[in-house]
Amino acid sequence: MADRYIAAIDLGASSGRVMLSCYQQQTQQLTLKEIYRFSNTVKQLGSNFCWDLAYIEQQILIGLNIILDQNIKLDSIGIDTWGVDYVLLDKDGNLVGPTYSYRDHRTDNIMHQVQQELGTENIYQKTGIQFLTFNTLYQLKAMMLEQPNWLSQVTNLVMIPDYLIYRLTGKLNCEYTNATTTQLVNITTNDWDNDFLSYLGLPRQWFGDIQSPGNIVGYWQSAKGDQIPVIAVASHDTASAVIAAPLSHQNCAYLCSGTWSLMGIESKTPVTGSEALISNITNEGGVNGHYRVLKNIMGLWLFQRVCAEHNVKEIVPLIELAKKEQPFLYLVNPNDPRFLNPESMTEAIKQICLENSHNDSNNIPQSLPQLVRCIFDSLAMLYKDVIDQLSSLSKQPIKTLHIVGGGCQNEFLNQLCADICHINVTAGPIESSALGNIGYQLISLGDIKDVTTLRRIIAQNFNTKYYSPKENN
Repeated sequence: MADRYIAAIDLGASSGRVMLSCYQQQTQQLTLKEIYRFSNTVKQLGSNFCWDLAYIEQQILIGLNIILDQNIKLDSIGIDTWGVDYVLLDKDGNLVGPTYSYRDHRTDNIMHQVQQELGTENIYQKTGIQFLTFNTLYQLKAMMLEQPNWLSQVTNLVMIPDYLIYRLTGKLNCEYTNATTTQLVNITTNDWDNDFLSYLGLPRQWFGDIQSPGNIVGYWQSAKGDQIPVIAVASHDTASAVIAAPLSHQNCAYLCSGTWSLMGIESKTPVTGSEALISNITNEGGVNGHYRVLKNIMGLWLFQRVCAEHNVKEIVPLIELAKKEQPFLYLVNPNDPRFLNPESMTEAIKQICLENSHNDSNNIPQSLPQLVRCIFDSLAMLYKDVIDQLSSLSKQPIKTLHIVGGGCQNEFLNQLCADICHINVTAGPIESSALGNIGYQLISLGDIKDVTTLRRIIAQNFNTKYYSPKENN
């Protein structure tokens, strides 16, 4: 049986990758190779922060053509990206307005207004989605307040991965897992909520019919004339990452660790009771009828920004210095909205530490290692809070945490998490979203039976590290 060659376009909020996988069905050998990596940062247009979609598309084509230049015949292509952000298209398929980033400030104070007008409980019961200031619901409310003239120009609203598929194939699609991040999908009907669209003043025809992942949307015709199927995978990167996480029993949780930390459990039913609302837990769409019951945590964004501000080139020596600092001397809430996109992350952390210490200037991290220690300690403490919330909601203790994604390479934070949460931690696979993307393509092509089989194959082919709470050693 011939080997399958699969391309995964895996886009995060700070970088993008074009990955190539080879799968041998008979031996179940799965390989993964990074073909091309590029930076992906928001661009400032006046006072707004936006995505450069033309640049992203150009980088994707560079990566795909590198594969084809090696005389590799691709069997399929899949795309996953972050959630909530969208593209507006006119009748000719051209962009209407810029593509705003979720880090743009135009949604400041909008969420509170919408909650007052629609009702917080009503929004949560209808969608099951966590309240975040940048959810698509609030982005669209801001748009209608600022740019109501766009209404007459737009014919389609598509999420970022669906737009990139459209650019490759000329075909529109509306993939389920990414659509649910908008806080506009009704959790009971799995369709767009008409009441919310009416509230926004937006026509239903802007929004496509929601499709479960796994369909061939269209074909990308390369410069060489190849017609390559483009499959709609679980296009929210967290959904793809969870597909690749080694979840083997009910008492385990996942942590997709990167720019964001997303901690949660898989559930066959959504969790939308009062306790979930108070804890601000989200119920994003997964595959095969599962929900991703999770919480968004600001994650390593704080660390990335501090490193950029201090021009750090080598992070491992910095982490080693942070390990030697006094633990838990400085703590912040990583989910403080002031950390979303501050002018200076360093100053934001210092300011919040100052507030937490009742304006005692002696309790502010001064050195770079102290700042980093503050970030890691604060993340570990928030991880523990979320583990406790998930255990309470699922009515069973979380005994194992599976950390996947690029952040799982941070061994200090992994061990800190095991110690603070008092649970066993596994780390890996690193490229979980790309592997989930590839895996779902193989499931769609009929080469792998289901997600359970895929997880076993990934575990066989990719290494995992283990961390136990120190007090148990």
